[in-house]
Amino acid sequence: MKETNRSKSAVPAGVSERCHASVEDILEKKLDDLATVLSASGNGKSRLHEEVMTMVEKGLLKIALRRSSYVKSSAAAYLGINRNTFTDKMVKLGLDSEKMK
Repeated sequence: MKETNRSKSAVPAGVSERCHASVEDILEKKLDDLATVLSASGNGKSRLHEEVMTMVEKGLLKIALRRSSYVKSSAAAYLGINRNTFTDKMVKLGLDSEKMK
């Protein structure tokens, strides 16, 4: 058999797009539920976008920290952001990696 130039980990065309579409559908359904709960408690001007984005960002930082064994530079690299940006976001969101372990 002749070996192809594609690596064994290459994803067939269209699979990645379908995967992203499925994830987006799941996320949209969950966000719809969140929006229902959060908007019910709102008085006056909506802060829905700000609240959801804070929750998402905080969750991503926690996941990155766990997956990197709480090494901030590795967690930042996992998310594709600068370590200083990662640390600034941790402070802004009130996260303490030492207390999370």
